[in-house]
Amino acid sequence: MTNYELGKETFKVVTGDLVNVFVTSNITSFTSEKRFDKSINILELKSKLELICGASAGAMTVTVFDKDDKKICCLEDDTAIFGSFPVDDCMRLHVEDSSRTKGEFENVASVEKFELNKEEYSKRDDTVQAYLKKNKLGKYNEEEMAQLAKEKKDREDAEKKLVETKGIIEGVRAEVSILGAGKRRGTIRFVGEVHFQPGLWVGVQYDEPTGKNDGSVSGTRYFTCQNKYGGFVRPNTVEVGDFPEEDLELSDGEM
Repeated sequence: MTNYELGKETFKVVTGDLVNVFVTSNITSFTSEKRFDKSINILELKSKLELICGASAGAMTVTVFDKDDKKICCLEDDTAIFGSFPVDDCMRLHVEDSSRTKGEFENVASVEKFELNKEEYSKRDDTVQAYLKKNKLGKYNEEEMAQLAKEKKDREDAEKKLVETKGIIEGVRAEVSILGAGKRRGTIRFVGEVHFQPGLWVGVQYDEPTGKNDGSVSGTRYFTCQNKYGGFVRPNTVEVGDFPEEDLELSDGEM
């Protein structure tokens, strides 16, 4: 326990105590919560604050505010012990550096950027593109790209044939079987490609509110129905047929 004087008052300090405070500054717009040892002197504290907000330790002034944002004191004597000042948990240390402006380290608009156009980039030999070309990887492997294109076309042809074979067309009744979700009945309202996934998709208006949408996805509308009555499924989950709406089998007295 050590006694320190601040003006006419004497404060008792336990060296090694830690205090949690908030740190603000006239340079940055954010607030940091930090823990400092009360046994360090003010110059050491300023050096730590310099790393947090970017103000120069030699030029900064530090003001202490309480929880109600009332000014308590200024940490002016660099040789004084931090704990000799009446700083408690949840108080705020506000750092001022007159040589800096607010947001100086957050505004990147004035920072010079290194940019290359496509032509300049393609001429360099130290880029990812150059590596892929050299090793014939990804889109620079003609055989691989041709194989992927063939596989995509085969999948599309198979889906179109499946849709035709099953008779999946707009307006017909269908039963949808989703693994883990059971069977649902409804009316097909859309068949075709969508923006959210590749391949062919079937839009179904269900008889009950067991769907996920109203016939639109992310602002793109494919058909219209009540919310939660619409859903999109793959053709292999759809069976077309005479599927009338199911009764809810309500017991006596239920509605």
